[in-house]
Amino acid sequence: MGKRPSVKNDETYEELRDKGMSKEKAARIANAQANSDQHPSHKGGKNPPYEDWTKDELMDRAQEIDIEGRSKMDKDELIAALRNH
Repeated sequence: MGKRPSVKNDETYEELRDKGMSKEKAARIANAQANSDQHPSHKGGKNPPYEDWTKDELMDRAQEIDIEGRSKMDKDELIAALRNH
């Protein structure tokens, strides 16, 4: 059997493992919950929704993640492509 990752919250880790989560993922979540500086239940998303971005900003982001055909897309198509990436 493989070595168990270092875990700061054994109870949470075991609950997550019982639910079928991988050792690594269960350890990450348990450790994040044990760390007072992290808030794993809070969603990310500091940026405004894509609808508030300019087409140029959307195009720059599409280029960063190398979305094919971006130069021919309109704003709505760029938003859909970015969300589906």
